[in-house]
Amino acid sequence: MTRPNDLLDPERHELREVSEAPGPHEPRERGIALVAHDRCKPEMLAWARIHRETLARHRLYATGTTGGILADELDLEIIRFRSGPLGGDQQIGSRIAEGDVDLLVFFWDPLSPQPHEPDVRALLRLAVLADIPVACNRATADFVITSPLLVAADDPDRPESPVFAPLAA
Repeated sequence: MTRPNDLLDPERHELREVSEAPGPHEPRERGIALVAHDRCKPEMLAWARIHRETLARHRLYATGTTGGILADELDLEIIRFRSGPLGGDQQIGSRIAEGDVDLLVFFWDPLSPQPHEPDVRALLRLAVLADIPVACNRATADFVITSPLLVAADDPDRPESPVFAPLAA
């Protein structure tokens, strides 16, 4: 995924236009994981409703209940995993580790204890290690989903995260 520093022109000390961004590849669909704790599901639905057209152009993953709500209400094609407490967070984490997820939108509830807190922390840790954007609230999710960097071509010179480098055959 193109990063903000990839768009900085070192000679002019200003941002390049996205169309000038390095990389010969055409824009590709992104893998977007959508996760929401119970009290945040209505907010996730409202956010996804606003950004439905954008989301529909990408490959969507979600934990069970969240994915079911979004698929039913918005008629989106979503790859659904188990509910978060039943292993869904770990399944999303696996997709992050495999390089299938480019963005994690995770509306989590900071005021309620979660029985699967270790899974939540592991999911966030994997996203940070994989160097993918994580949006944990609606404001951040709005910025990321509307960013021209979301659909910009990948920079072929940007190294992959060393943590998730492909395994030798």
